[in-house]
Amino acid sequence: MHDPRMLLDPATDAVRRLARRGFTLEMPVLEDLLSRRNQAIARIGELRNQAKRVADTVRDTAQAGGDSTALKEQARPLKDEIGSTEEEQQKLSAELHSFLLTIPNLPDDRAPDGDSDEFASEIRRWETPPLFDHPKDHVDIGEGLGIFDLKRATKLSGPRFSILSGPGAALDRAIARFFLDLHTQRHGYTEYAVPSLVTRDTMTGTGQLPKFEEDLFKTSFGSRELFLIPTAEVPLTNLYADEILNTTALPLALTAHTPCFRSEAGSYGRDTRGILRLHEFSKVELVRVCASEDSSQELEVMLGHAEACLRELGLAYRVVALAAGDIGFAARFTYDVEVWLPSQQQYREISSCSDCGTFQARRAKIRARDKDGKKSLVATLNGSGLPIGRTLAAILEQNQQPDGSVVMPEALVPYLGFRVIHPGGETKN
Repeated sequence: MHDPRMLLDPATDAVRRLARRGFTLEMPVLEDLLSRRNQAIARIGELRNQAKRVADTVRDTAQAGGDSTALKEQARPLKDEIGSTEEEQQKLSAELHSFLLTIPNLPDDRAPDGDSDEFASEIRRWETPPLFDHPKDHVDIGEGLGIFDLKRATKLSGPRFSILSGPGAALDRAIARFFLDLHTQRHGYTEYAVPSLVTRDTMTGTGQLPKFEEDLFKTSFGSRELFLIPTAEVPLTNLYADEILNTTALPLALTAHTPCFRSEAGSYGRDTRGILRLHEFSKVELVRVCASEDSSQELEVMLGHAEACLRELGLAYRVVALAAGDIGFAARFTYDVEVWLPSQQQYREISSCSDCGTFQARRAKIRARDKDGKKSLVATLNGSGLPIGRTLAAILEQNQQPDGSVVMPEALVPYLGFRVIHPGGETKN
């Protein structure tokens, strides 16, 4: 969320910057709401001063033994007007708040122009993609190995769900354990186990609401409404909602392995085959909280941690900077890490690492206090480190063998206890 005064400041250039991401900032609406809200606040101050002067006169008159009846009558309409003006001010404040919640973050001018992945700017590549005469996709590979059962998953839950069994389930678990060990033991993150159900306020704090309500799964019991998290970014960032941190504790580095739930309402017909776009999947998430002036360098640190996952697994990938019109609602700058999928002959997104600046911190009210007692909003960053399903799919596709087997990345062997999965689910060391 934004400070409305910042949006109205010509130096911010908010209209132009938001237009780069395809958003039209209705400045007249913002100016009107802010002006009327401020006028109501000023009027309340005036009325309270008047009421105080009348009350002082009533007191002085009473102390002098005079008749204060007329003065008391004069105070009643002031009290009524204060009440009605406070109601109006609260209504306008709520309208202004709701309006501000719909405005996305201002994209950084470093982000390329454009509104889709076609306009992303490639930063670098790592490893040459493996070549195959006739590469199979991860579904055919997984079914040949006997580790996928998508039909039974559909029977249980409908489309866009998956079941892994035997070595496939072991591989899923091994990837998650490896990522968590990598991030906690080598990258300095603190692991958390967090709820998968959160409140509306929590979803609002990181920007999922109100914009993306149709993409969320929610449930309720009694009067309570809860949302299933689309990513651990939501609970991890909101751990510090309504708190004042000490600047000496920054930066904070947090990670969690959680299930993630997304309706994929805006992706009809995309990636319907396989495990690339599911309603439920698991992911290891990275969140960093830092001083606002450090967010750009912290983004580079986080990006390196996401890349390390793929490097350790020996998977070919590239890094791109997303176009201004293609970054997420809460982000001001985003790198995508894209892993190579031989069956599609293209790189596909496996991690988005985003610098949100102070946008989420303002919504969630997360601040820090320096040694002089000065308080300021922190910056928040998030990135996948990594999704388990997409990583598993990339391992199957990039490491497929002519006989239908798949060789496991060496980094996972200590977690798996085997090096190769053969058709039918047989494993060998």
